[in-house]
Amino acid sequence: MTSVEYPHIPFEHRQFAENEMLERANAFYEEMNARRSLRFFSDRAVPQSVMDRIILTAATAPSGAHKQPWTFCLVGDSKLKAQIKEAAEAEEFESYNGRMTEEWLRDLAPLGTDWHKEFLTTAPWLIVLFKRNYDLIDGQKHKNYYVVESLGIACGMLLAAIQHAGLVALTHTPSPMDFLGKILGRPDHERPFMLIPVGYPAADATVPDLHRKPLEEVRIVF
Repeated sequence: MTSVEYPHIPFEHRQFAENEMLERANAFYEEMNARRSLRFFSDRAVPQSVMDRIILTAATAPSGAHKQPWTFCLVGDSKLKAQIKEAAEAEEFESYNGRMTEEWLRDLAPLGTDWHKEFLTTAPWLIVLFKRNYDLIDGQKHKNYYVVESLGIACGMLLAAIQHAGLVALTHTPSPMDFLGKILGRPDHERPFMLIPVGYPAADATVPDLHRKPLEEVRIVF
């Protein structure tokens, strides 16, 4: 068994005065609090260079043993998007018409969602995030660690980067999602984790009038 030791290098860190820290924290909160899951997209083009930087930002996320167990598939091809939409709607139709429990459907009802997913072809880009429970190196399996946790962090950073770039997104998880690997020709050791359309909002886009839990309901100080 061989191992690679990462050499340690000096850590560079930016520090701010307390008042500036609070200002920056407030500004970032306001930016992220304006983020919404959007289902109504414009077909306005977004440069691939912007999407590449957004994905690079997500890929700075920490991961178990620094295995970086993710693959970001950036889909802009209209034919592929159409195939993804057709397959996703087929799965969603089954979910809304038998797979979901009555409680689940009641919880979704106020949001006005259904099995139609027009945004999958309207949005200029789809990001399909795949998880890798293991890597294949010279035909040998090498286990990855804390894969779901690592991808969850990466998804959060991805959504923040999308918002920071002035774009909108939707986290979409049609279930099951195996069709994504088949359409995109991914290897067997990759499994779809999240499907995220990205772009500009439609001119007449709307969102549910939701309210997030206040600080006292999500934070406990010990």
